[in-house]
Amino acid sequence: MFGLSELAIILIVVIAIVLAKKGPELARNAGKSARILKAEARAMKEAEEQRATDTPPRVIPGETIPGRAEHPPTDGGRNPDGTHP
Repeated sequence: MFGLSELAIILIVVIAIVLAKKGPELARNAGKSARILKAEARAMKEAEEQRATDTPPRVIPGETIPGRAEHPPTDGGRNPDGTHP
C-alpha cells in the first residue's frame, strides 16, 4: 500500500505535469494583470498630483441676488406647495 511519502511524491508529480501545461498561460495572465494594475496606480497618482497643483477657484466679490439664503422662510421651512423640503 502507499504511504504518506509516496502519495506526496505522486501529488508533486501531478502538480508538475499540470503546471507544465498551464504554467505559461498563468504566467502570461499574471503579467498582464500586473501591468494593468501598475498603469492604473500610476494614473491615480498623476490625477492626485494634478488636483494638488490646481489652483482653487477664485471668489470674485460682487452683488448678490436676494434669495432663500438671505431671507429665511417664515412659514417653518415649507415649500410654496406646503410640503417640507
